[in-house]
Amino acid sequence: MDMAKEYKWVLKEEADPEKVNTLSAEVGIDKVLATLLVRRGVETFEQARGFFRPSLDHLHDPFLMKDMDVAVMRLRRAIENSEKILVYGDYDVDGTTAVSLVYSFIRRFTSRVDFYIPDRYDEGYGVSRKGIDWAAGNGFTLIITLDCGIKATDKVDYAASKGIDMIICDHHLPEDSLPKAVAVLDPKRDDCSYPFDDLSGCGVGFKLVQAYSQRYGVPFETLVPLLDLLVVSIASDLVSMVGENRILAFYGLRQLNEDPCEGLKAMIKLSSLESGHLSIDDIVFKIGPRINAAGRMESGRLAVELLTADNEAEALRIGKEINENNNERKAIDREITSEALGMVEKGECLASRNVTIVYNPEWNKGVVGIVASRLVETYCKPSVVLTRSNGFVTGSARSIAGFDLYKAIESCSDILVNFGGHVYAAGLTLREEDLPEFASRMDSFVEGKISTEMLTPVIDVDAKLDFEQITPKFFRILKQFQPFGPGNGNPVFLTENVCDAGMARKVGAGGSHLKLDLIQESQPYRQIPSIAFNMAEYYDYIKEGNPFDICYTIVENYYRGNSSIQLRVRSLKEREDLWRE
Repeated sequence: MDMAKEYKWVLKEEADPEKVNTLSAEVGIDKVLATLLVRRGVETFEQARGFFRPSLDHLHDPFLMKDMDVAVMRLRRAIENSEKILVYGDYDVDGTTAVSLVYSFIRRFTSRVDFYIPDRYDEGYGVSRKGIDWAAGNGFTLIITLDCGIKATDKVDYAASKGIDMIICDHHLPEDSLPKAVAVLDPKRDDCSYPFDDLSGCGVGFKLVQAYSQRYGVPFETLVPLLDLLVVSIASDLVSMVGENRILAFYGLRQLNEDPCEGLKAMIKLSSLESGHLSIDDIVFKIGPRINAAGRMESGRLAVELLTADNEAEALRIGKEINENNNERKAIDREITSEALGMVEKGECLASRNVTIVYNPEWNKGVVGIVASRLVETYCKPSVVLTRSNGFVTGSARSIAGFDLYKAIESCSDILVNFGGHVYAAGLTLREEDLPEFASRMDSFVEGKISTEMLTPVIDVDAKLDFEQITPKFFRILKQFQPFGPGNGNPVFLTENVCDAGMARKVGAGGSHLKLDLIQESQPYRQIPSIAFNMAEYYDYIKEGNPFDICYTIVENYYRGNSSIQLRVRSLKEREDLWRE
């Protein structure tokens, strides 16, 4: 199937020409770059300076977050009275980085601190009774939850009955009533006036640490080394790369490149990445999945042991184990994806009309979220992938752009044992006998709410560009738009009427990618190295010298110490008209 042809290219609306011209003149940049800035709300020289030179001085006061003063005082009391503190977090990247960050910080002030990561298979997501029993049995009197706990009303009461206080640090949407914890830190609380509500779970943990430091005279500079963990969470959890997140990610990326903790150093090495040149993409595609693999295949505890390791030898030993977990995860992921696709093709799924729902009690619970994403990519419909665990049906759901999947799942809350998540990704648990009802209701809920446009994957194009505009200065300024992420994406450009200079070749596993040297008719002597992932079906057309249009991002390619500009082709369309002679 020619996937690339199915993309709809949409050129973004023009920005206000007056604002573009003014900014272009004030900052001394070309109009394409000025347009990109204006679209991001950057309209003056001062705003441009703030955008290009993010400052830690612009972080918000952590005490603007509801309950922060109470949380800080309770933590202080625990440290001063030598209480046992348990740092408790989810088993994904956000949870394990959050636990590692807060645990590493508290460890500076007391040795009476430990961490707990629930077992994905035995306990499931969030705060568990088993975890609270373990804490009670081991004499802990304060639990700090990270990336979970906002819905743990009964668990907080249960902990209280055992003499344990809880501080909740979460970033998920709360329900109408909050748990009766000592403090509930969540910028998404209705009564919380914190100016930025899209922090990651690790980000909320960092604000707790920042507040404690501010209140009790701990120099802020001593927190900066923790930002490498925070940028891994921001990138992996796909929170927006704007405002406070962008500042934290900017300095986190700097820390990751210049002086990462031993655990991340091991991950960089095992991912064959070039130290000092890491980008958000490297975290999303290489480092994050490896850390995630620990919780998927074995135990998220392993990830925290890695990220809090004190020496290189220990970090490499744990890193190698996690790397093996990741290789195993990839093999299982491929196998289950193939089985799930087969079920859909054969009509053996629970639903496939408006939403794709597949169930196999034998599937590995750790990879169902990845498989759900693959189904979304293939069928362009919201997808739910379910398996069995601890006597219940449990799984993950993923959505398409523009559709609030969380609301769909919430509409079935009366037949769900548990659920949680975001607009585009969620987890759920239900009884097997409720499966047909769940599938039917989900299919009905989605019906009519997804337009044909939503089902056609769209590439939003920032600007048309000719190759002659891609100068060293243009790229130098474009690089300063980083770090890229949701809300501050790597700009996508459209160039028409290009062809390969004659060096096109297939690369990668099974020759599925294309390595090209592209030229444009108007500038035939300038060749730009390009990579087109999963577009090998165009090889013959391109090899014959035919013209085509491309949508792409511009990236810096590092190879053996050399840096060069490379186009990363997102989509390609053949041109019907031949080049003029």
